[in-house]
Formats: sequence, structure tokens, C-alpha cells
Amino acid sequence: MPKLKNPYYHGPVSDHFDGTRFFNPQGVEPGGFRDLLKWQFNGQRARWPKRVTSPHAPAKPVNRVDGQDLRVTMIGHAGLLIQVAGLNILTDPVWSERASPVSFAGPKRVVAPGIAFDDLPPIDIVIVTHNHYDHLDLATLARLFEEHGPHIVTPLGNDTIIHRAIPDAKISDMDWGDRLDYWDDLTLHAEPCHHWSARGTRDRRMALWAAFVISTPAGKIYHVGDTGFHGGINYRAAAVKHGPFRLANLPFGAYEPRWFMQGQHQNPDEAVQGLKLCGAAYAIGHHFGTFQLTDEAIDTPVEHLRAALDRHGVEQHRFRPLLSGEVFDVPLD
Repeated sequence: MPKLKNPYYHGPVSDHFDGTRFFNPQGVEPGGFRDLLKWQFNGQRARWPKRVTSPHAPAKPVNRVDGQDLRVTMIGHAGLLIQVAGLNILTDPVWSERASPVSFAGPKRVVAPGIAFDDLPPIDIVIVTHNHYDHLDLATLARLFEEHGPHIVTPLGNDTIIHRAIPDAKISDMDWGDRLDYWDDLTLHAEPCHHWSARGTRDRRMALWAAFVISTPAGKIYHVGDTGFHGGINYRAAAVKHGPFRLANLPFGAYEPRWFMQGQHQNPDEAVQGLKLCGAAYAIGHHFGTFQLTDEAIDTPVEHLRAALDRHGVEQHRFRPLLSGEVFDVPLD
């Protein structure tokens, strides 16, 4: 049988790349097709509302934030606008109605984006953490390219996917451990997280996934798009290499059932442990309440997060589960 070819990336074997596929060292692989069917037919999926109105009106961001200020606005799911050091950074932006390869099926947005696309300030950098459709939305990236021409930063292999759709896009691809010096003392570092990747049925784990550390004159930001807890290994490593952090952006939704999701999506209790392990002063919770990807009810992640914060003795104001349109001016402690 001929060896399967990687359509996105060709590079040397490493401690997380076997020549064809990327993997999590000492980690677990995502469940296979039988596991997927077992989950899909388990009858445990909660019913989400078809549409939700955020208590926060769509934000109208200022053009720039300077000095020691750090402002984050929730767009939805893993999409955040980070304003710091005179730069505007978007993470995993999705303005499409569905997180899907097609427009007529797949997880549908239940809450409007927290910033209307036309109200965006000038976008300098877009961080795409991996290639799942709820994080890498080509339609949104193409629109951002046309309107803002940002510098896109993404892990290995995802640049190929984006370039095929947007040939002229400026993209920097990064491996775990790579560093990108951007502008005015802002530096991006790609670091490990425990996840996987796929755009279809034959490209599983053929593009890399990563967390990012954003080093700025106003402090360091640890941004994790998607991750399993993995015993806290990556949180401890990030604290040793980069800490302390002024802010950590941590996923805490899309985690049920645990037997299927545990390796790839941390739950609220694990997210709180992650906050403590990485030593961040504050955290923003994301990856919840926008697209129904898993079994839990729409309100369950926030309820479980609040209980976990109490259980671990962490003050509620230190971990903010931002709703669409909500703005957080991160304190400077």
C-alpha cells in the first residue's frame, strides 16, 4: 500500500512529527470513527436555543490601545480582539454563520458576533491556532485580507490551506518553540497544546496545532485556542519558559462526554487548574456558548466554571467567561 502523503507540510521528523502526521508527545489520539458513532447516537445531547441575544450590545472598539492598557473584546467562540501596545490582534476569527465546510449544514451560530465586521478597528495580526472549522474560517480570513491585509500567524501546514484560498496573504508558519519578532517589542511564541487537526476525512493530524505566547510591553498573554488538559504538562512548561502572565485566554467549553472529549477539550475544572499552573493573574474563558459542538447545555460551562473557581479557591473575578460583545480591560496588578 502506498504511503499516505501529507498535502500541507513537508519537513523533518521531530518529537511531534513522524514525517507524515503530527502528534502529542506522551499524549492520546482523538477517537476513531466507531467512537464518533457511539457518541453521536448516545442520546445525551442537550437542546440549545436556536438564537440567543447577548446581554452586551455589539462593541464598537477604539482604533488603538497604548501604554500599559490591555483590552480584550469577545467576538464569539474562540474569536477575541486583543488590543495592546498599539496593535490589534484577532484570534481564530469566525464571522460565518456555520463552523462547517458547507453553508447549509454543520454547527450553526446561536449568538451574533460581538463586533460587527464593519466596526472592526484596523487589524494587524490574525492568529489561527489550528485548522478545525470553528477556528480556521477561510471566508472570514478572505474578508479580513481584503479589508485589512493583516499578518496571519499559524502553526505548520495551516499556511498551505490559507494560501490556497488567499494566494497573496502574508503568513508566517510556526513550529512549537518558534519565535516571531513582530514590531515594537511584540514577540509571538508558538508552544505545545494537546489537540489535533483535520479539514476532512483523509488529513487527520497533517497540520500542526499550537498555543501562543504574546510578549508585549504591557505584559505577556498566553493564548490557548483548544486543548486537552494532558496532566497540566503544557501549562507547567509555559510557566517555566514564559511566566508570569498578565492574562491567559483559556478554552473551557465543548467537553462532554468526557470519555470522548477528555484528550482534546479541557473542562471548566481543568481550565481553572490551568490558570493556577501557568500562573496567570487573570484569565478569559472562551470556546463556549456560540456553536453547539458537544453534549452539554449552553449554560453548563459557565455554571461549572463558577463552581470550579470556588472549589479551587480562586476569586471569581480572576477568570472571566466573556459573552459576545463583552469588553475586559485587564487590570495591571
